[in-house]
Amino acid sequence: QKQIVIMTEENIDKNEEKKLELSPLEIAEAEAAEFKSSWQRALADYQNLKKETMARRAEWAQMSEQQILEEFIPVYDNFKTAFNAVNNADASSDTADTTDVNEIEKRWKNWSVGIEYIMKQFGEVLKSHGVEEIVTVGEMFDPTFHESAGSASAPADAKAMADEGSPKSGIIVREVSGGYKMGKRVLKPARVIISK
Repeated sequence: QKQIVIMTEENIDKNEEKKLELSPLEIAEAEAAEFKSSWQRALADYQNLKKETMARRAEWAQMSEQQILEEFIPVYDNFKTAFNAVNNADASSDTADTTDVNEIEKRWKNWSVGIEYIMKQFGEVLKSHGVEEIVTVGEMFDPTFHESAGSASAPADAKAMADEGSPKSGIIVREVSGGYKMGKRVLKPARVIISK
């Protein structure tokens, strides 16, 4: 059976007295439970914030990647157009009985001008993102920016530089493949041939 307690002033006073009569251990346990509960809520809030931050970073990275790719799509389209033009030109010259050498040279010249335009367009996209080509030929070899692919005899102009007091060896005489940097950060070192 349930006992119904009617709260009278006398009962309220007794409850207050019981609260006041808690031992220091019971008070410490109650405070510890409250602190633990607060700590668990704070930890859950922190973990939720961490998850949300990671999701936002991933979203920003994807948006950034998408923006860059959108800038490269016209370059890719121009490459497709250029190669389709060559294939169409080859197909039309195969069907013709006679092939005019001047016409073929004209087509190839137009194609090379188109490819040069695409390379320039590609370079402008890179430059708009702060990417620069690393200077090589005629410069001193710097392992920060260059990777040696071999050595060769110094050309005449490098020998002339050596006579004027500049060192003869270590000058870049040929670029094997280009290098690129973004600010002070090297994206790809330039592969070079240096003078002996």
